[in-house]
Amino acid sequence: MQLSDPLGDMLTRIRNALLRNKTSVTTPASKLRGRVLDVLKAEGYIRGYTITEHGTGKTEFDIELKYYEGAPVIREIARVSKPGRRVYVSAKTIPQVANGLGVTVLSTPKGVMADHSAREQNVGGEVLCQVL
Repeated sequence: MQLSDPLGDMLTRIRNALLRNKTSVTTPASKLRGRVLDVLKAEGYIRGYTITEHGTGKTEFDIELKYYEGAPVIREIARVSKPGRRVYVSAKTIPQVANGLGVTVLSTPKGVMADHSAREQNVGGEVLCQVL
């Protein structure tokens, strides 16, 4: 099955697994998904992920979700830039989530990074998603 928005599919799988209090969720692997998962792990929103290779040449990410005192660490996760409407920002106009409590994930010329890293490096780019 061909997806029109693979990153949006991964975020929806994470959101649905959190609603059902699952400990892990699987999603097909890609470079962009891996980079976004690296940012989520570095910011402390997920425990980590492993790459599972199947004999047919397909690979999947097994994402370990993180909970604190029984509640999911990720309260909200939303896709901002969609295939039908891309959202680009400059370094000076990078949006803050919940006054800095959340993270905006950006795809910049220097790679996929969190909003505070993009501000430090003075780069803008495409706003992929926001996490709170």
